[in-house]
Amino acid sequence: MDLKYTGRDVRKILVVDEKIGFVGGYNIGSTYATQWRDTHMRITGPGVWELTSTFVNFWNHNRKHGLPHLEIIRTPDWLPRIQTAANAPIRQVYPVRNIYLEAFRRASHHIYLTQAYFIPDKLFLDELLAAAARGVDVRLVVPESSNHVLTDWLSRGQYSKMLRGGISIWLFKNAMVHAKTATVDGVWTTIGTANIDRLSLQGNYEINMSIYDADLAETMERVFESDLTNCRRLELDEWENRPFINKIGELLLTPLSPLL
Repeated sequence: MDLKYTGRDVRKILVVDEKIGFVGGYNIGSTYATQWRDTHMRITGPGVWELTSTFVNFWNHNRKHGLPHLEIIRTPDWLPRIQTAANAPIRQVYPVRNIYLEAFRRASHHIYLTQAYFIPDKLFLDELLAAAARGVDVRLVVPESSNHVLTDWLSRGQYSKMLRGGISIWLFKNAMVHAKTATVDGVWTTIGTANIDRLSLQGNYEINMSIYDADLAETMERVFESDLTNCRRLELDEWENRPFINKIGELLLTPLSPLL
């Protein structure tokens, strides 16, 4: 199967008059408004062009007969500190994964990562483990129980390696945390729609903002610290003493990770 023809558009973008833009993990619906923990960001100024361009390019490529061709007003402003990483399967372009990997390689102090569904490929996990090995404080917030049971089992298949490698895992309690965010070293932030799994990073249409701004990073770190107050830390001893049947289930399901 050729994945470039099967990618789903799971982005969440809103642009108003090319002056205000919104992007992040938030779906529209009563469940998501009242029962899920999510993160969306509001952008004003020249950075909105990044979202406008992404929407217009996708619209023009996929519009049906009779729908208008949209024109995008080119901007004279180029803000290298604010960029979009937009996965486009039809063109086999997948930059979201790369912005994470580049940030992890540069990290010297801390990596705070929040994910709804965390099923990293080998290179992605290796970069996190390498960061932890050189003394970086790597923290991961994931749901204690997500809305996808299979995803939970596949994610847990990596926990032993992560915990032994110095990555701390924090389980978000009593609600589905659906945010897809990260901050690194208090200077870099990403907020977007992509999960850390194969479908998001190498299959679907996704979009993440990549922003170098200390003020935003500080805000997002405060959000992260707040989330930790609703988490319990998973300790290695607790994890390694989990029921034997769970270990067997994780072992049997791990080969399915590349499919998700």
